[in-house]
Amino acid sequence: MAVPGPAPKTGARPKLDVQFLQRFLRIQKVLFPSWSSQNVLMFLTLLCVALLEQLVIYQVGLIPSQYYGVLGNKDLDGFKALTFLAVVLIVLNSTLKSFDQFISSLLYVSWRKDLTEHLHRLYFRTRVYYTLNVLRDDIDNPDQRISQDVERLCRQLSSMASKLIISPFTLIYYTLQCLQSTGWLGPVSIFGYFILGTVVNKTLMGPIVAKLVQQEKLEGDFRFKHMQIRVNAEPAAFYRAGHVEHMRTDRRLQRLLETQRELMSRELWLYIGVNTFDYMGSILSYIIIAIPIFSGVYGDLSPTELSTLVSKNAFVCIYLISCFTKLIDLSTTLSDVAGYTHRAPGCPTAEPVDTAFLLERVCISAPSSAKPLVKDLSLKICEGQSLLITGNTGTGKTSLLRVLGGLWASSHGSVQMLTDFGPHGVLFLPQKPFFTDGTLREQVIYPLKEIYPDSGSADDERIMRFLELAGLSNLVARTEGLDQQVDWNWYDVLSPGEMQRLSFARLFYLQPKYAVLDEATSALTEEVESELYRIGQQLGMTFISVGHRPSLEKFHSWVLKLCGGGRWELTRIKVE
Repeated sequence: MAVPGPAPKTGARPKLDVQFLQRFLRIQKVLFPSWSSQNVLMFLTLLCVALLEQLVIYQVGLIPSQYYGVLGNKDLDGFKALTFLAVVLIVLNSTLKSFDQFISSLLYVSWRKDLTEHLHRLYFRTRVYYTLNVLRDDIDNPDQRISQDVERLCRQLSSMASKLIISPFTLIYYTLQCLQSTGWLGPVSIFGYFILGTVVNKTLMGPIVAKLVQQEKLEGDFRFKHMQIRVNAEPAAFYRAGHVEHMRTDRRLQRLLETQRELMSRELWLYIGVNTFDYMGSILSYIIIAIPIFSGVYGDLSPTELSTLVSKNAFVCIYLISCFTKLIDLSTTLSDVAGYTHRAPGCPTAEPVDTAFLLERVCISAPSSAKPLVKDLSLKICEGQSLLITGNTGTGKTSLLRVLGGLWASSHGSVQMLTDFGPHGVLFLPQKPFFTDGTLREQVIYPLKEIYPDSGSADDERIMRFLELAGLSNLVARTEGLDQQVDWNWYDVLSPGEMQRLSFARLFYLQPKYAVLDEATSALTEEVESELYRIGQQLGMTFISVGHRPSLEKFHSWVLKLCGGGRWELTRIKVE
């Protein structure tokens, strides 16, 4: 996901180490881009609220010792005043604690927004999304990393924020108070206890981080399997694949549950360590207080004065131990943060790769194979010189288009761009049509974010005309207008032929100079195919087509036949 940084090596065991710290700091640069940013201001506000909350907590903590005094002296007026003060302090503390939680929630939303938008910028830049989902196998489930893991990371960080920022202040203050109350023995004992607890919990956390990363990967795999079935429900039904997919889905579920059980087993020991540390701390505080009492340091005090002193000293020691205990308790949250942090930096930065229609001695191989698909191809595609690419299955037809589109890099040779991508430039129609969520108008103008080149009624007329030319005039009635939001999945509603017709309506609307078509008419009849190509020619398009039908030749000037094993033949089509 996407703070720039090296992807983890396959098989590397995620843990609390220098690499985790480096990734965590890179994430902080995204969350806090400058000192004047909104997140920094909210963080400082949270610090002020937390400091005020601690001051009130200290005053509330002294109330019991003061009650010992007024009750021991039977001071009714003092008791009333102290009770009124206690109520005011408790209400004030409740208000401050509520604001603490409110600001932490705002930080969570703001952090998630900034980190997710940062990842989106990297993910959708220069086709990184294609690289991660198709060419890279070391970064699993990028969609889960961006949507789910970032959300959990930001939520855990926001839950830790107020505890972490206030800890240095409370530790220093209560250490000084404990030093005055118990001498050097109190702080030294408590600090030693904390160091011991930290070492134990660090040891117990190590295996949990790696197992948490594995669990999140399997969660993504399980969700992807269900999405795969949802998207391909009809083909699966034709294959009567219910039983097979049932077994495969259950298999992924079992792997996920087995990992969760292993994670729970490892977390059990961490919980035992954390809870033991919590309860042993309360006993330690009384041991620290008891030593000066039994050694005779407070022998000249009356029982009431001694009770008041014990109550005050107990509060100071217990609260100092509590400050350390809260940090130890955060170890379970920290293990989650470490796991999500290791998964978050999943999007590599990508250098722009030029796409072109001038090829010089180009060799093409699949990214995961050294087997050549095309060898030493030199080709120049000029305006008005349409090219038809033919060949048997597996000879590299679509691979050549991927190189032209910049999705793959050629293993050898030069590929240079002759024109820009987009309207009046180059446009690709892949084998599988792509439709986004949205209105019919948004499907036609895609991938433009805004209407091009006209707006209003002029644009409506253009869209209606091109839908009619593509044979989809009835689709406007089905969607109840161009701008009516639909709640269906376009892939479920449209037939394969209608999807290809809608892709051509998009092509006509955008009117590129070069149209790269990867079997874009395979679900249509030859008559419809010829009509669509004829309209494209009238609109001034030069075609680079992958196809098998001989009827396509009349719309092209050249035929590039890929023969397999890297061999190819380029012949000019004779005009009859």
